[in-house]
Amino acid sequence: MRIQGITLPDSKRMEIALTAIFGVGRPLAHSILDAAKVDYGKKPGDLTPEEENTIRSIVEEYQIEGDLKRSISSNIKRLKDISSYRGSRHAHRLPARGQRSKTNSRTIRGNARKTMGSGRKSVDKK
Repeated sequence: MRIQGITLPDSKRMEIALTAIFGVGRPLAHSILDAAKVDYGKKPGDLTPEEENTIRSIVEEYQIEGDLKRSISSNIKRLKDISSYRGSRHAHRLPARGQRSKTNSRTIRGNARKTMGSGRKSVDKK
């Protein structure tokens, strides 16, 4: 089953398969399936064409995938343009929601260190 260019995994339940779409989490997936009157445990391959069409029409009402990504990036750009504090944090690639950055936030700062022994061992040549 495809919704707006995204193929839903056939092996997973519908409540989980819908979360493959960017912008759809578990609560939204539950509300979509409730509105379409589809069981959460049904697999995407087991749906009837009518059920697929109702789910597809309900999902298209929400802002998902490209539109959502575009609006998020435009919101961040707006924050940068008005030179707000949050915009400056985004511009400097730092946490924008008040987290401490002295010891944590290594991933967003680009200082992610791998733990000891997490890499592949090099084989010694003889």
